Amino acid sequence: MTRIHFSAVAVAAVLASSPALAQTEIQWWHAMGGTLGQVVNALADGFNKSQSEYKVTPVYKGSYTDTLTAAIAAFRAKQPPHIVQVFEVGTANMMAAKGAVYPVYQLMADAKEPFDPKAYIGPVYGYYSTPDGKLLSMPFNSSTPVLYRNKELMKKAGLDPEKPPTTWPELGEMAKKAVAAGAKCGFTPQWQGWTMIENFGAWHNLPYATKENGFGGIDIELKFNSPAHVKHIQTLGEWSKDKTFVYGGRDGKSNAMFAGGECAFTIGSSANSATNDKALGKENVGISMMPYWPDVIAKPQNSIIGGATLWVLKGKPTAEYTGVAKFLSYLAGPAVQAKWHQETGYVPITLAAAEITEKAGFYKTNPGRDVAVKELTLNPPTVNSKGLRIGNFVQIRDVVDEELEGVWSGKKDAKTALDDAVKRGNELVKRFEAANK
Repeated sequence: MTRIHFSAVAVAAVLASSPALAQTEIQWWHAMGGTLGQVVNALADGFNKSQSEYKVTPVYKGSYTDTLTAAIAAFRAKQPPHIVQVFEVGTANMMAAKGAVYPVYQLMADAKEPFDPKAYIGPVYGYYSTPDGKLLSMPFNSSTPVLYRNKELMKKAGLDPEKPPTTWPELGEMAKKAVAAGAKCGFTPQWQGWTMIENFGAWHNLPYATKENGFGGIDIELKFNSPAHVKHIQTLGEWSKDKTFVYGGRDGKSNAMFAGGECAFTIGSSANSATNDKALGKENVGISMMPYWPDVIAKPQNSIIGGATLWVLKGKPTAEYTGVAKFLSYLAGPAVQAKWHQETGYVPITLAAAEITEKAGFYKTNPGRDVAVKELTLNPPTVNSKGLRIGNFVQIRDVVDEELEGVWSGKKDAKTALDDAVKRGNELVKRFEAANK
């Protein structure tokens, strides 16, 4: 009896430690630190608690560039994560990584996971899809530029804080008045290439590049040196002489100037909503649509997204991808998306999430937080406004930053700077084309 009892205990112990009964781990590499990183951890924790078969482990890998670089190195070493977060400018490069990517539409079909493309907000879905509408990666933290205004600085300038500028001439006039009334800065843009070139083009229905901004092929030429682009950048350069316009640095660095109460206006990511409210007080921050040049277009077209998306990488056991599919479905769930949108300012990726948020009265208690979705869906996207799919886009943005900085410093006029940016950018485009024929 003793031997039988011992054997039963031994078998039970073996079964309890058997890998078959253990949770399958899914690695998710991301680029969100600080408060956003905490939200990411909470999302993974929510999925882990919703079922017992899989465990998602989020791993912060640094900046977007650092995260992408780490994922490429890991794939080459045959130790890739299941999921990696890649910023939108890396889309064309990820598409060119043949054999590395497991397209989301294929993943969902293989895993027999319910998936309805019509559930997603059109401009968000379209940015990461093939020309025939097949989703390549899962939209995650999608944002679009909006116009923020400091109501307190507007009041000091004798302006109505509830009447934001709708055109660029109006913004210039208001910004000048704010500076005259003591503001250190009238207007500053964040992510200048994204806001002042890429979205400026979409908003005014102007091309960034040939072949539908790269959606029609990789053999393209850049076109963001149009007369309208030149006039816009030249105007900002002139405004910089009296602090109507102040350059606050690359990427999102200038938001610190707005959040610090220095600037009356900024155009920046909708994802900064919560940060700005916390810094200045919700009652002092206004959010409205980006301004437009009425001599270029009668009414604005639509904005395009920024942010990042989740790419699934190949190289893992087939069975594990069922868990990846379930996790992506969880992230896209209406309740999860609504919470993500409300807590961060990123746009909800599904129509249902936006509807939940509106019905809950969120936009009434947080005026302006629906502007991002309104901009994205303002009009059906054109070939100029559905997004950008450009090879070596990260390097091209660096070139644009360098050339625009030449204008802000007075070393170059706008036409020369944009012509040079296009010329240098086209060299990078040709290099990408040659490497991916």
